[in-house]
Amino acid sequence: MYALIAIFLVLCSITSSAFGQSPTKRYLYMSTPDGAQQGGRSGNGILVFDIDAGHKFVKRIEIPIFEEGLRGFTGNLKAHSVYYSTTNHRLGRFDLERERIIWESTFEGGCCDRSSITLDGKKIYAPTGFWYEAEDAGFVVVNGEDGKLIKRIPVGPRAHNSIVSLDGRFVYLGTATTLSMFDTRDDRMLRQIKDVGEYAIFPFTVTRDNSIAYVCLGKHVGFDVVDLKEGKPIHRVFASKEKIPHRTHGAGLTPDEKELWISDQDGQKLFYFDATQMPPREMGHVNLSIRGHGWVTFSLDGKYVYSHAPDIFETKSKKHIGIFKDENGNAFASSKFIEIHFRDDKVVKMGSEFGLGRE
Repeated sequence: MYALIAIFLVLCSITSSAFGQSPTKRYLYMSTPDGAQQGGRSGNGILVFDIDAGHKFVKRIEIPIFEEGLRGFTGNLKAHSVYYSTTNHRLGRFDLERERIIWESTFEGGCCDRSSITLDGKKIYAPTGFWYEAEDAGFVVVNGEDGKLIKRIPVGPRAHNSIVSLDGRFVYLGTATTLSMFDTRDDRMLRQIKDVGEYAIFPFTVTRDNSIAYVCLGKHVGFDVVDLKEGKPIHRVFASKEKIPHRTHGAGLTPDEKELWISDQDGQKLFYFDATQMPPREMGHVNLSIRGHGWVTFSLDGKYVYSHAPDIFETKSKKHIGIFKDENGNAFASSKFIEIHFRDDKVVKMGSEFGLGRE
């Protein structure tokens, strides 16, 4: 079987070359310094790693303003750009093909935590921040083309993480212990689901069909299973037989939605669960080399597991296969990164910093 696959890949490569088509290059763009953790920092900017060359360091893109500390890092394929938010209320757009900043804006009243952007690149939804509890806490909606404010949407205190669904229809926002769902066409709130997440809503992930969300707990290592159609939590799942009194910061689905992984940053572990059954069943864990902010996501093909630590794991075998290193050979880590594919110096595919169900 493996021999046949190898032959097929060689033939595809030959065919592509014969028709003048360059191969696709897969890279991981990792921003630094992470505004939420000290471990693993390496200067100010973006470090690029070649996924198909054993995650080897390729280059550094210096962006001095990143010194403020990154709070979010989202991308848009149509605009071939990534959008960054910093601890200094800054939101900016960086063009990946021209490798330059297109615009930067700053906003009062919180802003900006982990943002997300519509598929057409026209609207950025920037949460006002986990630290912000004023009456206007919620979304700052920004024009993706020029960085100008479109509107503010009051939602609730501690607006933290936001996700635009893969089909572009919805945007989700976690605030306090509430998960809110909006229509991206008119920014109308469709649903608010209360009493989710134990203490504040920490990171979450959603299935491709927008039916289920998995929301991290705030006082234990575990997650709530939320039925997005019914608008209510349906299960609470804890890692380990003995409840672990650490907050959970990081939840990701493998692209095929067969496994759910969550982060125990204090315990330096990633726990993984069988998500083909309900509620998901714990199967085991892997150990991380450092503690940190907490995060977990996957390569677009589902082969690799990435987190807030330098460690790289193979998803299927759960083997530790390497660590990220900067150009000086130092272990490097960040919880703000995106997989980006290039062909002939053009962006042709883009992932997300969130581990979303894709199949």
